[in-house]
Amino acid sequence: MTNKLVLENLKHRPIRTLLVVFAIAIQVNLMLTLVGMSHGMLSDFQERSRGVGADIIVRPTNSSILQMSAPSIKEAMVPYLRQQPHITDALGVTIHNMEGFLNSVTGIDIKRFNEFSGGFRFEEGGPWKNPNDVIVDEHYASQRKLHVNGPVTMMNKQWNVVGIVGSGKMSHVFMPIDVLQDLTSNSGKFSQIYLKVDDPKNVEEIVEQLKQLPALKDYPIYSMQAFTSLISIDNAPGLRPFLNVIVGLSIIVGFLVVFLSLYTAVLERTREIGILKSLGATPFYIIQLLFRETILLSILGGIMGIGLSYGSQWLIRTLVPASLQMQIVYDWWPISTAVAIGASLIGALYPGYKAARQDAIEALAYE
Repeated sequence: MTNKLVLENLKHRPIRTLLVVFAIAIQVNLMLTLVGMSHGMLSDFQERSRGVGADIIVRPTNSSILQMSAPSIKEAMVPYLRQQPHITDALGVTIHNMEGFLNSVTGIDIKRFNEFSGGFRFEEGGPWKNPNDVIVDEHYASQRKLHVNGPVTMMNKQWNVVGIVGSGKMSHVFMPIDVLQDLTSNSGKFSQIYLKVDDPKNVEEIVEQLKQLPALKDYPIYSMQAFTSLISIDNAPGLRPFLNVIVGLSIIVGFLVVFLSLYTAVLERTREIGILKSLGATPFYIIQLLFRETILLSILGGIMGIGLSYGSQWLIRTLVPASLQMQIVYDWWPISTAVAIGASLIGALYPGYKAARQDAIEALAYE
């Protein structure tokens, strides 16, 4: 009977019910979208790192997993590393951040890049022939509406797009390495060096051997497997606190939405509460009634929020596929719904308390 009463209350006020469910859905969608973006952007970075086909990566001194310092590795380090035991190839690249650390332009020697990684998969066009030619991947081309032989403005300069390639290899934008080095005043310097080894089964031993070399004493050196495994939310500066802030804001939003909705509902249903009390309903029963209504609204809002997160993912993929990526993080479905239920129950506390304390006679006289 209690559940039927809850359902009838919600059906009797469809507009209010829909608005509350939608507001909770926005709260859940906000959490899922931001968490999904955090995971998606890191996953994209991992995929592009693996796409190089390297076994080991040598990073510049004073750099972290997701923070790149200015190019500081001298070009002479590449032939030096290539001469080391078990190293079969070495490739140096220069990276310049354009729109944050996950969207950068990479300078490469395209001939050496093709030999090292197997080359690009061109969707349109081909390699560059002139210093102001650039290659972009399909995501960047889609985001900036670029076409082969069309212009693109980057780094306060106009470039010519000569090739559009499949995504997943190192970067979204490529240009000749000497051009990028000159443009950023880093001639003769690399941002990082990729290595291939003769037997990938021994890659960890080879990493330890490289770390023992005096010339590589201060350089972070990782196997690619170790490097990509370290690309996580906990290693992204400020990302974990950011997510905590978003969850906190979601709790506040959910609290306010449900508080205002139920407070209004309690005022509207003063006579109804009076009738229930005159029929013998206890304060606990009244509170229970409101809590059941709150939980049902939160669950419906959670389901709608999960559905909306697919819409958010579609919008991000359509509008900004190169700058932002979003994954559907299934682990966060119960978490976001639980946060919505918890925040809503907190918001229902005072209205429930107010309803439970109403005097039956005064409530029946209320108009």
